[in-house]
Amino acid sequence: MNINDQPFTRVGFVVAWWLLFPHSDTQSNMAAVGSVVNTLTSLWRQQCARTCLPHLFVCISFTGSILKETGLVTESYFSNSKNVLNLYFVKVSWGWTIVLLLPFISYSNLYNRSYTFVLRRLTSLLVATLIWYTCTWAFFYIEDITGSCYESDTKQVIFGDITTKAACRKEGFIWEGFDISGHSFILAYSSLVIVEEMVPMLHIPQSYRKIFLDCLYIALNAIVAIWIWMFLCTSVYFHDFIDKVLGTLCGILGWYLTYVFWYPMPFSPGLPPQQKQHA
Repeated sequence: MNINDQPFTRVGFVVAWWLLFPHSDTQSNMAAVGSVVNTLTSLWRQQCARTCLPHLFVCISFTGSILKETGLVTESYFSNSKNVLNLYFVKVSWGWTIVLLLPFISYSNLYNRSYTFVLRRLTSLLVATLIWYTCTWAFFYIEDITGSCYESDTKQVIFGDITTKAACRKEGFIWEGFDISGHSFILAYSSLVIVEEMVPMLHIPQSYRKIFLDCLYIALNAIVAIWIWMFLCTSVYFHDFIDKVLGTLCGILGWYLTYVFWYPMPFSPGLPPQQKQHA
């Protein structure tokens, strides 16, 4: 079997070579990075890779919830919320998304486009941040107004001035309310936004691309892979069925209302360049 016929094998081979031989000359490193980027763009050019992503999240949410309820999946490193990916990536997932997308959109959207167009496109990050903040706030609010504070040992309700989850936990008690999964929401929403914003790389010629843009693109793909994996772990190990499904649907809805419904319209941040533009 030819290694070039297997995109994931080829990516792994190139990355492994780069890590094993970090002192290779710069031109070889750039060629290795370019090879990884070319493989990734070939993957994302497959129609189903992008169009099926929302359906994938729904399927994972349903299937993972069923596995959790049946207890067929045993505990693992990722069933502990203190795992490395959760602490240093998922907990600050929107920060990772913004830090990587801000320079990527600025550079990738500039190909054969004006600075005005780039500034307009950057407003999509403001819209996405507003959606993230609003949904996160709404989830916390719903959990506060539907929950109660309980003793950790006796499970007896604590009456008095404790009316929020934060105040309850501060006193060392347990809060139980309708907890829509913020993890399911942000991991699905962030992945869908990133995949949409990576589209310009499918049409930018290699002669225009620089090592900085290529590295950003690889980092964004790596983040999407982490988000999908942690979404799977969330579905299998945490939250109740309805909490995860609602969180997932909120993420998909946020993406749909912007990139599918609003952004194609004239008065909007607009979609990322969908095809190669000629000067």
